[in-house]
Amino acid sequence: MIRVGIAGLGFMGKMHLRCYRDLPDVQVVAICDTDPAKFEDTAGTAGNIEGAAAPLDFTGVQLYDRFDKMLAESQLDALSITLPTYLHKDHTIQALQAGVHVLCEKPMAATVDEGQAMAAQARQSGKRLQIGHCIRFWPEYVKAKELIDSGRYGQVRAATFQRLSMTPTWSWENWILDADKSGGAALDLHIHDADFVQYVFGMADQVFSRAVRGPSGGDDHLVTQYLYGDDRVITAEGGWMMAPTFGFQMSFHIVLDKAAIVYDCTRQVAFRVCPADGEAYTPEILPGDGYSNEIAHFVRAVHGEAVPEIITPEQSVDSLRLVLAEKHSAATGQIVRI
Repeated sequence: MIRVGIAGLGFMGKMHLRCYRDLPDVQVVAICDTDPAKFEDTAGTAGNIEGAAAPLDFTGVQLYDRFDKMLAESQLDALSITLPTYLHKDHTIQALQAGVHVLCEKPMAATVDEGQAMAAQARQSGKRLQIGHCIRFWPEYVKAKELIDSGRYGQVRAATFQRLSMTPTWSWENWILDADKSGGAALDLHIHDADFVQYVFGMADQVFSRAVRGPSGGDDHLVTQYLYGDDRVITAEGGWMMAPTFGFQMSFHIVLDKAAIVYDCTRQVAFRVCPADGEAYTPEILPGDGYSNEIAHFVRAVHGEAVPEIITPEQSVDSLRLVLAEKHSAATGQIVRI
């Protein structure tokens, strides 16, 4: 039985709790949050994707308001850190030093130096550090990468990724809408697609970005072209300046020599492969969602199973490096070399 703790009981903390409780041989034994109201009013969810457990049942769970006390008393094997971004580095390093495996939400940290310090501590401790880049585990994105890698439909000629959201007004002390704490939509939201671009196509040679300053005071709507030294057109757009009635949308359009692969979470038929010859079809995909699949992957690794190397701390640092280069490009109006 793996003993798991959760630090931070916001939307993502609730999501992690739901996912752990769906797995065998896992017990959530401790949850820490400095806001006692989180333990009293657990009905409803906040966030731009549904699915967090509510209301919550804390039977068998020790509740803490001090992180160090939870680490000292709970005999944890593993820990989810679902805290605001600016708290990731210190809490991750503290947990790794305590001998605990860590699943830390994305973005990994606010700076490359912070991310590198986290990765270095993971290597030194010998414990697993996995960053919550859930799109690498999202079934439609997993299948898209599989089809690209297979070469069945030739080479990718163009790809566009979009992630658009209503303005996130639900965070604790409104930290998400403080760019100094969250990095704005570029670092908090758009990084999902930047990371997936890196995962599928490798690190770009250069980026060119344009951005709009928004409610966080940072880059809250951003469009980037990833340049690879060839004629592929790879772009990603992300932002959280949509009206409340818009809700949330994630989508992609991938153009290959012999097919197009398209996904839009808002459509009734969300995922299709459109071959140059033959009828469009929806391929079979993995069950679950990106959250449940990434947490199951983490748990299998903590159990000692041999799991595919889907995400490493070093790759997560590279995704930070990539988005920060995009922000620099947007600020200067120049192409930026990675």
